[in-house]
Amino acid sequence: MGRVTERRKVIRIRDGAVSSRPDTLVAEEPLEIRLNGKPLAITMRTPGDDFALATGFLVSEGVLAQQSDLQNIVYCAGATVDGSNTYNVVDVKTAPDVVIPDITLERNVYTTSSCGLCGKASLDAVRTTTRWPVSDTPPVRIDPDLLADLPDRLRAAQRVFDRTGGLHAAALFTEHGELLDIREDVGRHNAVDKLIGRALQQGDLPLSRVVLLVSGRASFELAQKAVMAGIPVLAAVSAPSSLAVDLAAETGLTLIGFLRGRSMNVYAGEHRLTLAATASQS
Repeated sequence: MGRVTERRKVIRIRDGAVSSRPDTLVAEEPLEIRLNGKPLAITMRTPGDDFALATGFLVSEGVLAQQSDLQNIVYCAGATVDGSNTYNVVDVKTAPDVVIPDITLERNVYTTSSCGLCGKASLDAVRTTTRWPVSDTPPVRIDPDLLADLPDRLRAAQRVFDRTGGLHAAALFTEHGELLDIREDVGRHNAVDKLIGRALQQGDLPLSRVVLLVSGRASFELAQKAVMAGIPVLAAVSAPSSLAVDLAAETGLTLIGFLRGRSMNVYAGEHRLTLAATASQS
C-alpha cells in the first residue's frame, strides 16, 4: 500500500535565515478504477481507503446504489517491470443483475484531484440517474447554531492535515451534530467518495439523515455526489458554484456555503433550517 505522507528535503527561509530540514508532505499517486475488468477512470488521490473511493465514485456514476450491487473489489497488478503490485489499480466487479448505465459505458473518465469529472453531463443526468432522491420523510431539521460548530469539529478530527497542511476533508454528521465518519484526501472529491463508498459497503445508503461537510468549496460534482447518495444537507466552508446551486434547487438538496464562525449563506433548501425569523428580501 502507498503511504499517506512522504518526507522531502526543503530549504526554509525565515526572516533572512536559511536552513535545511525535512518536511512532511501529503502523498499523491494515481489510482486507476476498472469496472468489471475494463478501465473506467483515473484519479489522483492520497493512498488509503482505495476500495471505498472506487465504490463511492461508482455510486456517483449511478452504477452502485446498495451493498448487494457490489460483488467484489480487488487490487490488480500495476505496470511494473517485475510485475509486482503497485496498489494503484483496482477492479470493481458488480453483481450479475446490475445494469450499467449508458452514462458510464459511453466514455472513459479522467478525473484530477482538484476538478472532478471533466465534461460531465449536467443536471438532467443526475436527476434521472439517482436511485436515492433527496427525501424529507421524515423531515430533517437542522439548527444553524449546530451547523456553525461543525467546521471546528471537522478541523479537530483532521489527523493528517496536522502533519502536512495539504489535505481536504469531508465528514458526515448526524442531524444532531454527532460525527459519524471523516476522510481526508488531496482531492476533496476523493474524500467525499471515500465517505460514500464506506457507507455503501456497510449497507448505510441512502444517507438520508446526515449533513455532509466539506473543507473547501461546493462544486457541482460535490453536490452531485451528495444527491446520488441521498444526502439532504451539504455544507461547505467556502463558496458554491452556480451549477451546484442549480442542482440543489432542482433536487431538493439543502446547500450552505461560507460556513464560517456564526455566519453562513443558504443557497437552497432553507426549509431544513430552524430559522427564527423570516429572511429579509433585498
